[in-house]
Amino acid sequence: MRLITILAGLVGSSLAAPTNQPHGDALATRAPWPNGPLVTSGRWIRDASGTNLTYAGVNWPGAADVMIPEGLQYQSIATIASKIKSLGMNAIRLTFAIQMVDEIYSNGGKDITLQKAFTQALGSTNGPKVLNQLLAKNPQFTASTTRLQVFDAVAAECAKQQIFVHLDNHISKGTWCCSTDDGNSWWGDTYFSAANWTRGLAYMASHGKQWTSLMSIGLRNEPREPTSGAAKSTYNWQTWYTYMRQGAEAVHSSNPDLLIFLSGLSFDTFLTPVVRGTALTPGTGKFSFNDFPGYANKLVLELHNYENSATNCNNLQNNLYNNGFQALTSSAVNQFPVVMTEFGFQMDASTWKGTYASCLASYLPAQKAGWFIWVLAGSYYIRSGTQDHDEGWGLLTHDWSAWRSPSYVNGALIPMVKNTLS
Repeated sequence: MRLITILAGLVGSSLAAPTNQPHGDALATRAPWPNGPLVTSGRWIRDASGTNLTYAGVNWPGAADVMIPEGLQYQSIATIASKIKSLGMNAIRLTFAIQMVDEIYSNGGKDITLQKAFTQALGSTNGPKVLNQLLAKNPQFTASTTRLQVFDAVAAECAKQQIFVHLDNHISKGTWCCSTDDGNSWWGDTYFSAANWTRGLAYMASHGKQWTSLMSIGLRNEPREPTSGAAKSTYNWQTWYTYMRQGAEAVHSSNPDLLIFLSGLSFDTFLTPVVRGTALTPGTGKFSFNDFPGYANKLVLELHNYENSATNCNNLQNNLYNNGFQALTSSAVNQFPVVMTEFGFQMDASTWKGTYASCLASYLPAQKAGWFIWVLAGSYYIRSGTQDHDEGWGLLTHDWSAWRSPSYVNGALIPMVKNTLS
């Protein structure tokens, strides 16, 4: 998540008001949850009964230095999942780092323990201390539990509470994301090995077969131009398409049930050439569903938006349309479902009433576009070197026990969920 410069809108468009309704020969009685695998049809995601399905959820980070889902030193997995469910949400975006998979491979196929993970991330004094706090709140774990087993437990609890899991490859090296000089920006950047990336996607997609709740995966969070280095010269749509095809194939060949989310350039803020079928420069090739043989109906576009300084809702909506939400309309050369996998703002008594937050709160449900707000976390094990870092944008308070902005949750977020899923 980062504030970045968004492409200015060129020509706006109002979108028709769709609904989450059964389509065609959809079954009168829906199958039990999760009723997958999910597929796409034009602008819609559909379940196995042919019913339109829209994500309304929240980001639960798990890709930073410790490389497990955040907050478990303060609350149990079940408690956190229950808080998500209490909002009416039906999904989480669960982030992971490729480094976790790299270390599994370098460790003879075995993941490292929580004891080692916390000590590596927080040091020999604070690491064991925070781990003990986590074990007290989550007694099903021990110091020898592995990181991936924690992800397993989160996925299992989500299945128990009927919350879909969308996995997201957030970063390569486990750390706070994102900046243009963090070594994780683009394929070939300091820590961003393309080979390790496809291997990591394949590994997590295959491992996720045992997660009843796992429905989809994002190939890469916020592709962006590196500040310097050899990778900077390859930052373009042509290179993007080469690697997105490789990543999609790695996922599909490992787990053909999953939806695959494609993220755009400039911190995933626009996918215009894909939607409009224009050249993927500097080449002349164009996006084609035929380049994804046998799984063209598994592709979803994801976009981020942090135009927090917006002062005009119509302008913001025009920007969204031009940057990729046009894919929801018949005017798109290539129609897709579109999910805003990140947006967010300060959780206080008033920010949510401003143009940016209130505009998205009405726009996204009106389009039946999926979304995941950034962020659930009230704090992080460590962020950018600061341990127990407070997150002012977090839905939850520092100790993950209550809503940071009850007025937002009750006044806008819960209605936004209801309006999206109605």
